Amino acid sequence: MIEVKNISKSFTTKKTEKKSKVHAVRGVSFEAPDGRITGLLGANGAGKSTTLRILATLIKADEGVAVIDGYDVKNNSLEVRGQIGFLPHNSGVYPRLTAFENIRYYAEIAGLKKQAANTRVNELIELLDMQDIADRRTEGFSQGQKTKVALARALVHNPRTLMLDEPTNGLDVMATRNLRAIIRRLRDEGHCILFSSHVMQEVAALCDYVAIINEGKIAISDSVAGIRQVTGQNDLEDAFVVAVGGSIEEPA
Repeated sequence: MIEVKNISKSFTTKKTEKKSKVHAVRGVSFEAPDGRITGLLGANGAGKSTTLRILATLIKADEGVAVIDGYDVKNNSLEVRGQIGFLPHNSGVYPRLTAFENIRYYAEIAGLKKQAANTRVNELIELLDMQDIADRRTEGFSQGQKTKVALARALVHNPRTLMLDEPTNGLDVMATRNLRAIIRRLRDEGHCILFSSHVMQEVAALCDYVAIINEGKIAISDSVAGIRQVTGQNDLEDAFVVAVGGSIEEPA
């Protein structure tokens, strides 16, 4: 389970001789329980990735508290890393290693012994239909192929909590459908799934609960049906526009 309470994060940028602060996340609060797919929906730059990076212990929040499976993200980062699987927006696979080697390397970092690591990697290669690329170096892989490798790495230690930053980026239709099926199965097995997206159809098709984030703040959080009801809109895209204070009138 993920519990987020009033987390904030600012970055200092330098333009010419002047420094300015960018408030990426401003008092964000939400919960993502086990056995549920929770989506962070927002435009690019809304604060989704920053929120996930805080939860993944890659950066520290300036204010607020985040707890994952009972561990404080700021004070118990090593324990948190053992509980989570994280798929970043940039897959970051090692180009000189094969797909198999990329995944096994992470299995060994997670503490799996050699035989157990090899068994688990082979399971994931079959699960994600990666047999044809398993023994190829990842240099030259398509974005979709890299995403599969990165997802396998995130799953290799069978984490209780899974966080995915725009996981379908670069995937074709069949790969996207397969990924959705995997995510739903993990939810049904009791895992906590949190993922960010700016694609309305993806969120509507997959999420049990959605937190819409805009300019670093949570604008509304509810089920997809609840958000439609609160905003008075049947279409999720229109509901999103209303939730962030926009107008649903078509431009002339």
